[in-house]
Amino acid sequence: MPDTNVDLSVTLAGMTMKNPVVVASGTFGFGREYGQFYDLGQLGGICAKGLTLNPREGNPAPRIAETPMGILNSVGLQNPGVDAVIAHELPELKKVFHKPVMANVSGFSVEEYAEVCARLDAQPQVGWLEVNISCPNVHGGGAAFGAEPSAAAEVTRAVRAVTKKPIILKLSPTAADIAAVAKACEDAGADGVSLINTLPGMRIDLARRRPLLANRTGGMSGPGMFPLAVRMVYQVYEAVRIPIVGMGGVTSAQDVLELMLAGATAVGVGAANLVEPYACKHIIETLPDAMARFGIDNLRDIIGGAHHG
Repeated sequence: MPDTNVDLSVTLAGMTMKNPVVVASGTFGFGREYGQFYDLGQLGGICAKGLTLNPREGNPAPRIAETPMGILNSVGLQNPGVDAVIAHELPELKKVFHKPVMANVSGFSVEEYAEVCARLDAQPQVGWLEVNISCPNVHGGGAAFGAEPSAAAEVTRAVRAVTKKPIILKLSPTAADIAAVAKACEDAGADGVSLINTLPGMRIDLARRRPLLANRTGGMSGPGMFPLAVRMVYQVYEAVRIPIVGMGGVTSAQDVLELMLAGATAVGVGAANLVEPYACKHIIETLPDAMARFGIDNLRDIIGGAHHG
């Protein structure tokens, strides 16, 4: 039997969560489908599928490829647009998940980020705004907003000006200095950062002698990313004072503890949900035993613990 005397709760940007496990964006749809499998109230939080100002069809198929220790995706931010999400997806999710939701926002200009966040600011169901700055800046040469500190700060300031909700900037592992980007976001008004997003990768179809994905490249996620995530969370923790949502290849309760020791306050679980729909449920249910095994009574006490002593 799991130890019921341990404290799993954490506070992320001023909001208390019953445990640190958050479903990462893009691996859970808008959440309601998974309500058929288990009680979503067990989750610490849900970060919904990424949304944009206007509807997007996404990239052509094939857009998913398996790879050793992970998966490549080039879905291309397929979503019905922010207004449809507000009108239909959030009310449906509310039927099976009765806590604040983390909305994931993408944009292709600073103005688009601000407009989407302004519309979500009026939604009481939305607790946090996760701002995905791995998107290309179509007005700035196509480089990702998260590639360098000044562009990341510009998005942060624009979003901060239109919402009172906590904003969490989702950082790209392709940045030359992810810690510097995180610090720039903090200085511009971010309430937290989340990392890491996917890394670009490719597979070749041997029969066709062409890239397997129609878009040629896709973002890699899965267990092979975990050591990279631990390293980057560790680096960012030393650069900022705002909370971190750590993610990248998490598959077990032990992974949650490791990322928290590196500096994460909450932990996102992504690709594992695509392999096993009950992944988050299992991780949460095994956390107390993992804590007991390593002499942990309160998860808040271990945040950043690998930096001390």
